[in-house]
Amino acid sequence: MTQGADSAVRARTAEGRAKGAGGGLVRSSVLMAVGTVVSRATGLIRQVLQAAALGTGLLASTYNTANTVPTSLYTLLIGGALNAVLVPQLVRARATEPDGGRAYEQRLVTLVVCVLGVGTALAVWAAPEIVGLYMRDTPGSHEAFELTVTFARFLLPQIFFYGLFGIYGQLLNAREKFGAMMWTPVLNNVVLVAMFAAYLGLMAAPGGVEDITADQVRLLGIGTTAGVAIQALALVPFARAAGFRFRPRFDWRGKGLGRSVHAAKWTLLFVLANQVALTVVTNFANAADQELPQAGAGYTAYTYAQTIWLLPQSIVTVSLVTALLPRMSRAVAEGRLGDLRADLTRGLRISGVVIVPTAFLFLALGPQIAALLFAHGAADAASVRPLGHMLQAFGPGLIAFSAQYLLLRGFYAFEDTRTPFFMAAWIAGVDIALASACHVLLPARWAVVGMAGAYTLSYLAGLALTARLLRRRLGGRIGTGGLGRAYGKLLCAAVPAAGLGWAAARAVSGPGGPGTAGTWSTAVALASGVLSTAVAYLLLARLLKVEEVRRLPGLR
Repeated sequence: MTQGADSAVRARTAEGRAKGAGGGLVRSSVLMAVGTVVSRATGLIRQVLQAAALGTGLLASTYNTANTVPTSLYTLLIGGALNAVLVPQLVRARATEPDGGRAYEQRLVTLVVCVLGVGTALAVWAAPEIVGLYMRDTPGSHEAFELTVTFARFLLPQIFFYGLFGIYGQLLNAREKFGAMMWTPVLNNVVLVAMFAAYLGLMAAPGGVEDITADQVRLLGIGTTAGVAIQALALVPFARAAGFRFRPRFDWRGKGLGRSVHAAKWTLLFVLANQVALTVVTNFANAADQELPQAGAGYTAYTYAQTIWLLPQSIVTVSLVTALLPRMSRAVAEGRLGDLRADLTRGLRISGVVIVPTAFLFLALGPQIAALLFAHGAADAASVRPLGHMLQAFGPGLIAFSAQYLLLRGFYAFEDTRTPFFMAAWIAGVDIALASACHVLLPARWAVVGMAGAYTLSYLAGLALTARLLRRRLGGRIGTGGLGRAYGKLLCAAVPAAGLGWAAARAVSGPGGPGTAGTWSTAVALASGVLSTAVAYLLLARLLKVEEVRRLPGLR
């Protein structure tokens, strides 16, 4: 075969591989997106029942703060490394080790299980001290503090099961088996939906911290941890089917784990920066709850608003990133930086089609969304109004948060965890400074709304720095396919569409505002706003020739 013919064959092979990879990305992303949609939908049902059972005031914040502790400690212990560092390491081991990386996987899982076991035991023992970081123990709030500690002792064993879920999920991701990790959280949500339904059906809803009984605390504590345990254990048969069977191995020294630990060092600092910011904001938000126990203007409202705000990120961006990261890691290993830039650009363009209009939808219709979902049972329209304002404050930040999340994976594909730490420290510093200003300068009713806005501004600052550093690392612009122009068109379509949606919802809402005229009135107003926004956005995006929107069925 001549050199020219050989080159032509290689070019056709590369083109076919690229097309196949693109199709695989779409299939994997769709599978994960569907699983995530079901998971988030059941999670939303769970959260609605939780608000009906506990409200949005101080009582709910004792449970939610205690439930934040295990997720925060898990992320600090090992979760950040699992999510960002170990997939590239596992992919490399499977590609380069003579046994396909099996021994490396066994050693890694053994190490993770040991760290989780010791960390969980220490956390349960130190529960009062840990809770003290998130909530102030003052004479006026001592009863709430003690209840939070009691909840924490029931909930802290989740650390171990979160870690088990994380490591088994990453083993599956390294094998490009993405579906199970996206679908098994549904089991957790089903358990929690049943738990809160039983709580509402069998027990009288308490009015405050002093009214909750020991039986209610046990039901909430044991049921919540059981849901996470079932979610984690459900991954084991999927891992076995994919070829992984756990065999403990303690021969860690000199077996390649040092590189993973070294990479995880910077990820630990990255997570620590985020957790410091979270701790500060949680403490300030709990202080607002303690000052206004029934106002719904503190930590629980902040948590619920942020959860709703993150839904499109979880469904779209996380699914894309999970499918892209193994590909990007291989591209870096093979020196194909152009393919890495193309994957990042493609991910930003695809995710932006959904993320940009949703961000402005939250800004326009946050109060209606909050009233429809949470103004039931122990929570009324007045107590969820601050939650709606927080959702509005979070709204525009979704664009920067989603883009920054995706661009960070460009550094992780290089197995560079040092640079993301400095970016996280920058974002956390901005967030802490702005949140502190809100806590000091704003009244309790508006302080946490301001903190939601501070979160938005911190990620705008973070995105600017992330894009600049990644462009320098790649030796060229990320958005080689007219990315800035594409986002400009998306903004020109989304902003007026959201304005039209706000006007439509306002025209339908009663004179007292969202939630005051009843659930059906709120639902009609929200539906009118969402439908108006969606139709206007699609029409404007088509007129502006947004390529990804024009490819949708029926819009060609």
